[in-house]
Amino acid sequence: MSAATRDLNNTPNSCAEWIARFLKARGVDRLFGLQGGHIQPIWDHVARLGIRIIDVRDEGAAVHMAHAHAELTGALGVAMVTAGPGVTNCVTAMANASLARMPVLLIGGCTSRPQANMGPLQDIPHVEILRPVCRQARTLRVPDQVIREFDEALSRAVGDLGEPGPVYLEIPTDVLRTPIAENLILDDWMRARPDRSLPPDPAAIQKAAQVLWSAKRPLVVTGRGAKGASVALVRLLDACGAVYLDTQESRGLVPVDHPSFVGAVRAAAMTEADTVLVVGRKLDYQLGYGSPAVFPNARFVRIADTAGELVDNRRGDPEILATPTLALHAIVEAAGNRSPLGDRTWAEGLRRKHLERSSSGRSPPAVGSDGKVHPAAIFEAIKTIADKNFIAIADGGDLLSFARVGLEAGTYLDAGAFGCLGIGIPYAVAASLAFPDRQVICATGDGAFGINAMEIDTAVRHGAKCVTIVSNNAAWNIERLDQEMNYGGRVVGTTLRHSDYAGMARALGAYGERVEKPEDLPDALSRALANAPAVVDVVTSQTVVSSDAKKGLGFIPDYQPLMAWDDAERKRRGPI
Repeated sequence: MSAATRDLNNTPNSCAEWIARFLKARGVDRLFGLQGGHIQPIWDHVARLGIRIIDVRDEGAAVHMAHAHAELTGALGVAMVTAGPGVTNCVTAMANASLARMPVLLIGGCTSRPQANMGPLQDIPHVEILRPVCRQARTLRVPDQVIREFDEALSRAVGDLGEPGPVYLEIPTDVLRTPIAENLILDDWMRARPDRSLPPDPAAIQKAAQVLWSAKRPLVVTGRGAKGASVALVRLLDACGAVYLDTQESRGLVPVDHPSFVGAVRAAAMTEADTVLVVGRKLDYQLGYGSPAVFPNARFVRIADTAGELVDNRRGDPEILATPTLALHAIVEAAGNRSPLGDRTWAEGLRRKHLERSSSGRSPPAVGSDGKVHPAAIFEAIKTIADKNFIAIADGGDLLSFARVGLEAGTYLDAGAFGCLGIGIPYAVAASLAFPDRQVICATGDGAFGINAMEIDTAVRHGAKCVTIVSNNAAWNIERLDQEMNYGGRVVGTTLRHSDYAGMARALGAYGERVEKPEDLPDALSRALANAPAVVDVVTSQTVVSSDAKKGLGFIPDYQPLMAWDDAERKRRGPI
């Protein structure tokens, strides 16, 4: 300790103290961040109130952790970072949260008002930089209005004023130190609000029931907005006989053993359906933008609790703006005892093909043509060893293609619609801290692992018992294969090394083990789970071509993300 110690943060009822009280009152029990002088007044008061601080090694990782915490718990995710590069390091993670519509609050630092626009340390227009990827971005300059603006920002984050998503607030350091009289802070600003419930329009419900019960080949597709509607969703599927497809953001809502689940024959279900009920999901690139080239026979019915998931690319008839659980239950009630007119032979045929493809009894290859471990072997080992209720996280480009097929879990997170690599370890840390009694297993490519590999240190310091399995094929492999197959074999800047990631984990205080033979994977994973946090470094094959590489996901065709869809789109458009 220094010879002289003083306390610069002892002003009673300072703005910083009120912010900490606000977070506590709103049920925030942890925040993720990286400390700096611009935010130290809040950081100190947050710690003094007993809110847990998970300090990270990179600011972007803090936002990723807040994102995962929000997604897994349903609570607000909070991150706090200092000014300048502290804030700008968060841009990618905030964009990822924006596309995922996650309620994340990022608190940033900024210079004092007297020094503004004079060239002070780390001064840059944070708000203008972050505004395009936030529901709100503001500098709070009036001390006695700061808590009111926090209240409004949280309302925007949860979707009271539009689509939910991340918000950014910054407070000048002199404002943080300003005292605010208690009578100027209204109780309504501090008080938590119950979750909103949006009832459906009865006429739209009647029309939806008529459409679905009259359909011959009905298909239901869900997205993030359907989370929490599992019971209502299964009830509707049982009642109307539709087949069902999840997407990467709604894995686990319907059990894979449900008779409606046909995930292994996704293309056939989309092509052949005559009616598609989309619940809480945008029709983005993962669903071919809802194009008639991908859904040539379909009429759409759409349900969402935010208008942004009702009107993009392909309109529904009807479109139901409502809480999905309420709408789904209401549709079943409206149908009553009516018998659905669906073609049971079609639905049963798709289910049979799904089971044949997903349970053919054929084990995936153990090794690639180069003799190194096949990536699919990682997921076979997870099936053998992991608990039934484990939390699964997938990160990477090429590896994600194998994970979509092989990683079976009721709770699942991945790189999302933004394709945001590097989320794996931060998500896993947040998941482990939120659910310390559940196994958390992250499967990641070696390229994605490197983006936030230092957060292994965060896992160690904070006791996050997650296991990271690195598919170490020494390449950004989907891009390497694209170069090899589509650019004359000119492979440039897409190869890595079989670096010793297990050794890196050990150096950071975690358990680390390298695996070079597929038969060693199950025991290695067992040891990792017993000694977590841990990294299992699996030397995998570069020669295995993923389904995404085969479909052209790395190539980027003109009209659609996949080559088959792009061909269909060109055919639909006709000669140009």
